[in-house]
Amino acid sequence: MDNITHSLAGAVLGQAGLKRKTRKGLAALVLGANGPDIDVFFGWVSWLPLATHRGFTHGIIGALIVMPLIVAGFLWLLDRWQLGAGRIKPDALPMDWRWLLGLSLLGNITHPLLDLQTTYAVQLLSPFSTEWFHTDSLFIIDLVLLLLLGSSVWLSSRRDKAGRADWFKPARFGFMGMLAYIGLNLAITQVARRDIEAAVPGGFDHFVASPQPVAFWRRNLVWRKYSAYQSSSFDPLGHPRLSPFAAATPSNITDPLVAEAIKASPRIAQFMRWSIMPMARIKRIGCSAIVTFNDARYSEGLSRGSFHHEVKLPIPGANCR
Repeated sequence: MDNITHSLAGAVLGQAGLKRKTRKGLAALVLGANGPDIDVFFGWVSWLPLATHRGFTHGIIGALIVMPLIVAGFLWLLDRWQLGAGRIKPDALPMDWRWLLGLSLLGNITHPLLDLQTTYAVQLLSPFSTEWFHTDSLFIIDLVLLLLLGSSVWLSSRRDKAGRADWFKPARFGFMGMLAYIGLNLAITQVARRDIEAAVPGGFDHFVASPQPVAFWRRNLVWRKYSAYQSSSFDPLGHPRLSPFAAATPSNITDPLVAEAIKASPRIAQFMRWSIMPMARIKRIGCSAIVTFNDARYSEGLSRGSFHHEVKLPIPGANCR
């Protein structure tokens, strides 16, 4: 998910009443809700679990142990400094390090759980496994979720500033609404999966149902079977619900030239560690070959975009030097 949604998820928990448990409680929730994305700064490190975005810091060890300690430790040290500098108001909440750690943990937990709902996936078992997990219930930037969480946090904050005793109610309503919305979308994805399972003889090796940006109830479907991809679209309100299947597109990942291209480019090797549905196209021109990589989740065919990568390789031959 985008970091605005992550921040709002932490804020809605704070406005639901948890921010009153300790000084810097709201900061622990919001900062914790964004903490796992610190991995975007470590793509250069040699330890692959940390260098992989949505890897170690989004997994059970990173999100439940390491990141909460970092967030809580930072906020505690900041509070100690502010207290010594006389920047803490006399009527401020007392500091409770147990609640500070607990809220940091809760904020961090919301991050991989929200990312899990998207087709970008997370490595929940990192560093012990590189397997990707995804539920395909939310688009990467979900407008409904942004509006729901944003409005509930705003209403709760407004009531709190006005001194109302029920200031926390809009945030609790927003949190419950978020759970209900995710549950609805999970159910839609499961119906789409069952429809494809019934329509594809012998099943498939991997399946992804991508929610659309605005029409959240619709899904763009891609599945892999026998090293080839097919796609369709799903609309639970349509008749029929599934669109005609596109022609199968071979992945070409086992081609020797593709393996050579992966070895020749660290950028491609990094892409392959991330890609759940990699595909490649090989175009031979004279004494060279252009190998184009993409991920079947985010393109129709091999369209250009942020998931499009090319490698040019020499091809040995009688007339080539």
